[in-house]
Amino acid sequence: MQRIVVPLSVALCASLAIGAWAAGPSPQTSTTKKKSVTKSTAKAAAKTSTTAATKRTAAASKSKRPPVTARHYSPQQPSQERYKEIQQALAAKGYFKTEPDGAWGPASIEALKRFQHDQNLVEDGKIGSLSLIALGLGPKREPPEPVKTVEPEQRIP
Repeated sequence: MQRIVVPLSVALCASLAIGAWAAGPSPQTSTTKKKSVTKSTAKAAAKTSTTAATKRTAAASKSKRPPVTARHYSPQQPSQERYKEIQQALAAKGYFKTEPDGAWGPASIEALKRFQHDQNLVEDGKIGSLSLIALGLGPKREPPEPVKTVEPEQRIP
């Protein structure tokens, strides 16, 4: 024998619909009787939805995962040494005309904008990854260590 599993809310709605259909509109039913049926039905439906909501809340609270929190990262500002390095790279390419001092000001921004224009980049004067890569100042990575070759020992007879 097969078991048919029907959620409680579906069964309740189906029984109410069948009851309403079976009763049909009859002139003999009084309005007070209809109200009492409607009130009891509403109470039963409210009770069912409350217990279902309680079960869902209890199941959700049993979750072993910690709540997810949003993380907001603020952009990092380059150090004065990094600014000086960028200014030196711009000066080496002929865009920065003054002595590199590490202070990022209007002259640095204009030099970077001209460089970005010549490189077909967005001319915003902001130090971005594409601008740094075009200047040859991309992410700093350690070169891989050279592989040491071990020669086999020679035996002397």
